[in-house]
Amino acid sequence: MIEIIDLAYIRIGAADLQEAVSFATETIGLQEVRREDNRIYVRGDERDHDICYVEGGINEHVVAFEVADQDKLESGFKDLKSAGVSVKWGTDQELSDRRVVNFFKFSDPTGNKFEVVTRPQKSARRYFPTRDAGITEFSHVGLKTSDAPRDEKFWTTNFNLRANDWIGDAGLLSFDSVHHRIALFPANTPGIQHVNFQVQSIDDIMRSYYFLSEKQVHIVFGPGRHVTSGAMFLYYEGPDGMIYEYSHGVKIIEDPSYKPRQFPFTSEAFCAWGSKPDIPEFRK
Repeated sequence: MIEIIDLAYIRIGAADLQEAVSFATETIGLQEVRREDNRIYVRGDERDHDICYVEGGINEHVVAFEVADQDKLESGFKDLKSAGVSVKWGTDQELSDRRVVNFFKFSDPTGNKFEVVTRPQKSARRYFPTRDAGITEFSHVGLKTSDAPRDEKFWTTNFNLRANDWIGDAGLLSFDSVHHRIALFPANTPGIQHVNFQVQSIDDIMRSYYFLSEKQVHIVFGPGRHVTSGAMFLYYEGPDGMIYEYSHGVKIIEDPSYKPRQFPFTSEAFCAWGSKPDIPEFRK
């Protein structure tokens, strides 16, 4: 079993790189790190980068996870290969692009692309945003899945992920004490469904609500509070239809006797306050 210890980064395909990075810095509140060829890197915490925007579309969507060391990486490669999963080592150029010591790549049964890395670089300087949105860290991703139970089994069998709750078939999975690090939402195509950044307080969420509203950014869900994780949230749409989320107060699960809960796939199960999602994957 592959033991993930952290999210490393994501890569998002953008039709217009400048539009994507302008939204990331001026609207989301991330810091531009650097530009290289057809790539622009941004961050909202101590990582070298949280998101790398690259030219392209959904085929460029990648989620990367960190493992502890080279031995864990090599054993993970062998385990996935033995399970019949197609795995491939990263090239020297790809290692340089990603600022990691080593990594391998694979796809899940839906066709989502992933990388497992060791020793991703941290920034030597503190995160300094273009806009003070109160961001503290890149925390989780929503993934599109053509068969949520199948993909959940893939993750819980081959990796140290567990389901902490379900909304319908949508599994909320984690590898640590945070309520969820991956959320699997039924969809017709693969890809990253949403990107989450934690913020310091509910005040940050509400300030961003008014800021985004004034900028006429499409708010697709919230402000609200998730029934499952207890987090207060705000979802909004960026370039290329990518959904971003601010949240605060996510549940930390340290009780070893905690039992996952099953909720119906309804808007009430997504928000305790009554907000209705304008997100295709959150509706039947």
